Amino acid sequence: MAKYFEYKGLPLVRKGNELYYGSMGDPEVVMMQLGGKKEVGGIEVATKVQLYRMLTDESVPVMQRITKTAVKPSLFEALDLAYDWIGHRN
Repeated sequence: MAKYFEYKGLPLVRKGNELYYGSMGDPEVVMMQLGGKKEVGGIEVATKVQLYRMLTDESVPVMQRITKTAVKPSLFEALDLAYDWIGHRN
């Protein structure tokens, strides 16, 4: 089995400007789209993160899989909210 980065015990996988938090074997995951960026100390950081809590059931149409959305000004705040949405069930 492939080993992924984790945040508070759940997988965190990046694909381009998207991050997926949670396991596809669970009922829901959180997709985060990284929006605006700025440079801080020579490192690029996100200034806008759009979150989508989504069902993993592929039989449900894509747009109906989204159960909750939010926007946060940093990746840290986005991950914290994502954990609140899906992390407490584990």
